Amino acid sequence: MESGGISLPSGSDGVKRKVSYFYDPEVGNYYYGQGHPMKPHRIRMTHALLAHYGLLQHMQVLKPAPAKDRDLCKFHADDYVAFLRGITPEAQQDQLRQLKRFNVGEDCPVFDGLYSFCQTYAGGSVGGAVKLNHGVCDIAINWAGGLHHAKKCEASGFCYVNDIVLAILELLKAHERVLYVDIDIHHGDGVEEAFYTTDRVMTVSFHKFGDYFPGTGDIRDIGYGKGKHYSLNVPLDDGIDDESYMSLFKPIVGKVMEVFRPGAVVLQCGADSLSGDRLGCFNLSIKGHAECVKYMRSFNVPLLLLGGGGYTIRNVARCWCYETGVALGMELEDKMPQHEYYEYFGPDYTLHVAPSNMENKNFRDLLDDIRSKLLNNLSKLQHAPSVPFQERPPDTELHERDEDQDDKDERWGPDSDTEFGDYSNPVPGRVKREYVEVERNDSAPAVVPMAVDEPSIKDEHDNSKNLSDQWLR
Repeated sequence: MESGGISLPSGSDGVKRKVSYFYDPEVGNYYYGQGHPMKPHRIRMTHALLAHYGLLQHMQVLKPAPAKDRDLCKFHADDYVAFLRGITPEAQQDQLRQLKRFNVGEDCPVFDGLYSFCQTYAGGSVGGAVKLNHGVCDIAINWAGGLHHAKKCEASGFCYVNDIVLAILELLKAHERVLYVDIDIHHGDGVEEAFYTTDRVMTVSFHKFGDYFPGTGDIRDIGYGKGKHYSLNVPLDDGIDDESYMSLFKPIVGKVMEVFRPGAVVLQCGADSLSGDRLGCFNLSIKGHAECVKYMRSFNVPLLLLGGGGYTIRNVARCWCYETGVALGMELEDKMPQHEYYEYFGPDYTLHVAPSNMENKNFRDLLDDIRSKLLNNLSKLQHAPSVPFQERPPDTELHERDEDQDDKDERWGPDSDTEFGDYSNPVPGRVKREYVEVERNDSAPAVVPMAVDEPSIKDEHDNSKNLSDQWLR
């Protein structure tokens, strides 16, 4: 993969990266309801930090094209997608049977704009995969994505559409093997289930296990059929700290990279594994969490970074801002710049927060046993699987709108999502105003700027919902 890009050199591996960052200013307006822990507003807070730390100028900033029905149906059942498209808060009392069938209503409530929300976050993840496939960037970021619990026919765990599965299916068009790594505190069950019987996708999930949602992710769950040994589960207990986490993460993921040799990596960066999370029980620092991003980046393999869980929203914004800096190879000052959500971060107004003194129940002998078992499983994979393409799926065109091409007065004006107070006037050079184009060849259509309401993915096949079966043989 070609090195060099618009970011600054990283510390340890010293290679620059081109980074594409997907963000829709409307995403922070969606509201799951009073008292619900999932708050899309955290994405807006993250974006504000990125802007005021000056990170946007080092990335290609893109507004994702919303995923269309046919895109979502590449994994999800047609009737489920139709239900999500049609359900409204006003109409839900008339569809109680359907609500129960699709597991919508409690953890996954019906709220205004639900389907648009799904289209937005899925569009960003698929768009990131398309950018990586075409070599436009080395790292793509969609902090609104990473909703790993959604199943083919039902919502689960605050997740309605599984944008990760859709993005991986997109990556499989260009890469024989894709690695999925999940550092959310909850098991990445929806993604594991989708690829449980294939050797083209390896899933590795680090999660709290034992009387904890979703209740799956036993170390003995290793895949089935052709997918045997291609699912890895790392069950953890309360209070795990940075040192203990890394004693598993680096040896296991390092071995996976060695034996599986993926062409692309998807890293789900759920921030509910941070210390002090409203729903979590781990004790990771932001730097410890971000060390996973730094480690995956060091392999210099196309990398898609996604969000996920995270319910103490000030810490979610801190974490994903810092990890964006890691993706760019930029170290950020701990002292937080003034911005419109500054009051959320008191009393210290710093980027980093100290872990707590909670007990670490992950004893060394337990960690050694987990590491030994998983490395033993990996030793049974002698070689990366050979995957001949009998028929290459059609390429997806690059249809996202570059935010930097928007009218700058509108982008930075008083109605823009990120307000700058005294700095609200456009700042020349603050955001790189450049559109990266791809030369036309047999495998990569040229970049075609288009309006946001146009399709993000061209119509490929009438039977596109069977894509996972068709391309995972």
